[in-house]
Amino acid sequence: MSVNTDRYESAVARYFEAWNATGPEALAKAVAEAWSADGGYTDPLADVRGHEQLAAVIAAAHQQFPGFSFRPLGAVDGHHDTARFSWELVNEADGSAPVAGSDVITLDAEGRIRQVLGFLDRVPAGM
Repeated sequence: MSVNTDRYESAVARYFEAWNATGPEALAKAVAEAWSADGGYTDPLADVRGHEQLAAVIAAAHQQFPGFSFRPLGAVDGHHDTARFSWELVNEADGSAPVAGSDVITLDAEGRIRQVLGFLDRVPAGM
């Protein structure tokens, strides 16, 4: 595994730690470890920047899907300062995954996320 591959996989691992963090303090810490101070997140449902707004989007996802967690789906692929990966939102009780998507991230020099561009590949009806 190359150094760059480790960089992408580490960034994505921190990304999932943030999306799966529970409680305001743990969430704030995980977001700060994953994203740069002015980092952003854009998908069809959100367009936010900065740690506070990022934490609010993640907290809202937890409220909408209690008892669910985000899991990687497949391998992380990257080059230069950009990586892409897929994920699914899994119900801890029954293992179903009603939501899935693919994200593209750009990293800063320290390996923290500058920007996420998210795409929803599978969503429940009415979402």
